[in-house]
Amino acid sequence: MTTTDTPTVLVTGGNGYLGTRLAADLLAGGAAVRTTVRSLDRADEVRAAVRRAGADDAALSFAAASLTDDEGWADALAGIEEVHHTASPMILGTTPDEVVVPARDGALRVLRAARDAGARRVVLTSSFAAVGYSPKPVREYDESDWTDPATPGLPAYPLSKAVAERAAWDFVEREGAGLELVTLNPTWIAGPTLTASVRSSLSVFTGMLDGTMTAVPRQRFGMADVRDVATAHRAAMSTPAAAGNRYLLLADGPTMTFLDVANVLRERLGELAARVPTEELPGDEPAALIIHNEKAKAELGLRPRRAVDTIVETAESLRDLGLLSGTASLSRP
Repeated sequence: MTTTDTPTVLVTGGNGYLGTRLAADLLAGGAAVRTTVRSLDRADEVRAAVRRAGADDAALSFAAASLTDDEGWADALAGIEEVHHTASPMILGTTPDEVVVPARDGALRVLRAARDAGARRVVLTSSFAAVGYSPKPVREYDESDWTDPATPGLPAYPLSKAVAERAAWDFVEREGAGLELVTLNPTWIAGPTLTASVRSSLSVFTGMLDGTMTAVPRQRFGMADVRDVATAHRAAMSTPAAAGNRYLLLADGPTMTFLDVANVLRERLGELAARVPTEELPGDEPAALIIHNEKAKAELGLRPRRAVDTIVETAESLRDLGLLSGTASLSRP
């Protein structure tokens, strides 16, 4: 149970897929949590989400702040020593300026407010997109790799992630005034959702399961369980030696393709996966891909879940929340 003198931890993006999971874990661990939302109208939604995880929301509070505006951040950071920055700006544009500027400026806005408030450490959710989207002779990546923003044809998302994370490290080095930074670089995040709407990568699962995705792209990638990413956030905050480090996050097992995901769903979930696609779109066979997560295991003590279990439990959570078209009445396999 929390007490009035329990330090409050800030989680940005509290109504998000990762933010709700992290807030729930922190609350369950006895922390008081303040979370930012773009509008306080989202508070009840967040409370319902953390309760789905079995957490008591009595020590949960809210601050209105947007990554695209300075207003509200000083109040959000008041009295805060630990900041988990999971929020991402809503990026609707297609040009570099429309995509990169809000991602970079949002990260800097949080870091600047954290420094000004005298916070001890920020743990920032970056992405494998900031690590592994520039060509290499062998597609094998660890934390020393960076996506080069000058890579020809680089898509908007990895461009924004690479620029935003670089800007964060540069800010802390030049203007941080002792503020500590840790970045987490998860691969594609999946796993059970606490939100009552489909967010982020979960749309791939709903597309497969409801039959609207009739064939899958030819692509190889890593997967990280949202529960493991939340655990990594907490470990990165509490591990003294984590300051100044990046950590790749990956589920146990080799990298996979979308067809691998579809096959797991079909093999493990029976009727629920009756409409899952069985074919790939035309294209070249995806090249081998190796992503190292030994550093997170050794330094943060992370013990990632198996990707197969993450895939199955993602689908089950979507079913249980009634987020799959025509499947709400299906019994548990």
